[in-house]
Amino acid sequence: MAYINGIGIVSPQLTVESKGFPTEVMEYTADYLKCIEPAYRNYIDPIQSRRMSRLIKMGIAAAKISMADAGCTMPDAIITGTGLGSVEDTEKILSDITKDEKFLNPTPFIQSTYNTISSQVAIQLKCHNYNSTYVHRTFSFESGLIDSLMQMEEHTASQILVGAIDEMTMNHLQITRRIGQWKMEPVNNLRLLENMTPGALAGEGAAFFVLGKEKNGSAYANLKDVKTCINIKGSFNPNKEISTFLGNNGLDARDIDLLILGNNGDCENDPIYAQFADHYFPGKALAWYKHLCGEYHTATGFGLYAAACILKNRVYPEILHLNKVQPKKFENILIYNHFRNTNHAFLLVQGF
Repeated sequence: MAYINGIGIVSPQLTVESKGFPTEVMEYTADYLKCIEPAYRNYIDPIQSRRMSRLIKMGIAAAKISMADAGCTMPDAIITGTGLGSVEDTEKILSDITKDEKFLNPTPFIQSTYNTISSQVAIQLKCHNYNSTYVHRTFSFESGLIDSLMQMEEHTASQILVGAIDEMTMNHLQITRRIGQWKMEPVNNLRLLENMTPGALAGEGAAFFVLGKEKNGSAYANLKDVKTCINIKGSFNPNKEISTFLGNNGLDARDIDLLILGNNGDCENDPIYAQFADHYFPGKALAWYKHLCGEYHTATGFGLYAAACILKNRVYPEILHLNKVQPKKFENILIYNHFRNTNHAFLLVQGF
């Protein structure tokens, strides 16, 4: 169990300066949803910023915003989750290698490593404490959260900065489109469920959270538990997993006030969410969020941000509604996400 004491998020929505969930929703018709980037000079020295990739700058900005939100000056640990790392820098170094034989610029190579984001955040904060990066595809952010909860339980850290960050480029989009991962043509994000074709709407984002053992004055919610499940040859048993997960936290399906699902517009995999909700949580309020941020390996960071804002402000934004049911109270929110029916994850978030 950990308190979410601060949040910083850079996303395709107007989340950077917002103290709660944004009231204005950005509408796009695009191949993928691109982040609205802040004025980096407010968070990074302009001279240093010149040598940083876009992903690193987004990560540092989100981390500093979350630290300021929580009133935290130095975390006991910095943990990031990323599925792809700096795709843009990786593409640069590979492109230079294939062009002709010459001396290569070392900066893209150095920044192409997955742990660069976490390291750069630590350098900016002058933090010499525990620093780790999880690269577990769509379990990357969840793995970071599990690590954070374990450290809280073992009393090795009381304030942890944990992040979820991934970027998208047109090159990567075009390559992964070939395996049916993304929509084949631009779609409108607010009409995503009207365009039920194979593939998801791609996106990107950087979300950082300050998790604390103690609640502070700006606390949003309580991250109660996180669980990941791999579906190998049909081994995933939803009934067993959700019953065990809720039971371990002294709850059952009746106690869940709002179920936040990871629908992304993919006609082949979205029905799994509907089947799950209808079977285990009939009549419950259902929400979704990927039409606002797009699909990427650490998109659950945006989902956790949405849940935390709902619990703190006791406001359930209409743009998140997946059905017409209104929660009777705001105590327990369950986030359920899966990636192409392979990686399944549950996050339990509670109000105060």
